[in-house]
Amino acid sequence: MEIKSVGFIGGGRITQILIEGMKRSEGLSVPFVVSDTNQSALDALKSRFPDITLHLNDNAAPAMCDLVFLALHPPAIGGVLPNIASFLKPQGIFVSLAPKFTIAKLTQGLNGYSRITRIIPNAPSLIGYGFNPIAFSETLSDSDRQSLISLLAPLGEFPETPENLLEAYAIVTAMGPTYFWFQWSQLKALAMEFGLSEREANVGIYKMLGGALETMFSSGLTEAQMLDLIPLKPIGEEEPAIRGILKSKLTALYEKLKI
Repeated sequence: MEIKSVGFIGGGRITQILIEGMKRSEGLSVPFVVSDTNQSALDALKSRFPDITLHLNDNAAPAMCDLVFLALHPPAIGGVLPNIASFLKPQGIFVSLAPKFTIAKLTQGLNGYSRITRIIPNAPSLIGYGFNPIAFSETLSDSDRQSLISLLAPLGEFPETPENLLEAYAIVTAMGPTYFWFQWSQLKALAMEFGLSEREANVGIYKMLGGALETMFSSGLTEAQMLDLIPLKPIGEEEPAIRGILKSKLTALYEKLKI
């Protein structure tokens, strides 16, 4: 199908990220229509994207677009679905950006509408480096899928995955940066305190992280062997506590998403 209009139900962070990414595509001229219950959120979007159309407390307008993104947190989804079902185009594509609500649940909430895709987006999509696992309903043709992927290509990668893995990706890839960004920011601040320029700190950390990940995934070493490559471990005594926090917090969240 040809996508001539894009709607967003919800005008928060992920909507900003996706619009920012799609607008990087050369020659893209589709209109963007966004609804939200918060005027401040809409004002923030308008200041960043003056040409988009905004609707306060009116989900009908974005729901009537060719491509409709549901950009809401799971607790807000159930009450919205039945109210927008009648506005969805028979040949449109409905995309949920949230975990927990399966294609089956979305179809039920939309009174049988089944042209549905689920995506677990992540923040680096803002600069075209997103890793955004995607699952399609069986009713979408290869042409439908290709049209959607082509439109979203400026955001990064969209690997197709079984739907039952999306909640795991939500924990690992969507939320993953939050487990590390604050640590890398602190490391950068310390590097500058220790005398490195901002550029030197940036390059050093960037190269260190790239090399560390390549070693982890390509060296063939076990975790113990990797850790043994560096004899001095300044925060080694804190590792058990950090591992425990990751396991307890993320396991509990995953189990909540899978209910």
